[in-house]
Amino acid sequence: MNLPFLLSGRKPKPVKKIELRGEKTVLREKRITDAPEDYSWRTDAELARLDAAQPLNMAYDDFLKHSQEELNRPSKQSMRFGIDDLYGRHIGNCMVYDINERRGSAELGIMIGDREYWSKGYGSDTVDMLLEHLFTTTSMRRVYLHTLKWNHRAQRAFEKSGFRPVRDVRRREYNFILMEIFRKDWELQRRQAAALGG
Repeated sequence: MNLPFLLSGRKPKPVKKIELRGEKTVLREKRITDAPEDYSWRTDAELARLDAAQPLNMAYDDFLKHSQEELNRPSKQSMRFGIDDLYGRHIGNCMVYDINERRGSAELGIMIGDREYWSKGYGSDTVDMLLEHLFTTTSMRRVYLHTLKWNHRAQRAFEKSGFRPVRDVRRREYNFILMEIFRKDWELQRRQAAALGG
């Protein structure tokens, strides 16, 4: 019970849940029912390679427990989302992390885990709507990401959303390209697209 609210006669405000709808995808907060797909994707060697990681080596029950613990402990420094198609099928995940409110910056990560949805614009749709959310409803001024240097398909997709390559970055044994987009550039792109009728 929240005593100050009881004494004041006010009810606590419910926590606002984020659900963003794009042309192809719905971006919504993570939930425990995502665990079966998440586990399948995290134990997949090809997906792990695309994520510059090792496949998960953990029993499903342990993964489920870990997932529930993460959901129970949200962080101010990150936002975790599930990606659904417009019919409610969970097809991937997206995360904004290392949120630095003072600098107005954060890193973006995305994975379309369901191969049926690869190379069909679902990732770009997700990134576009997340950027719109961040740049219009928060104080975020810069969003950046790291993509593997050999993953040209991902780099082209991010460039389509307005990201620009900055420099090469070495992390552990992996070579990445640091890419970024600034709010002012995103706003300019939107104005130009609107002027062209796009």
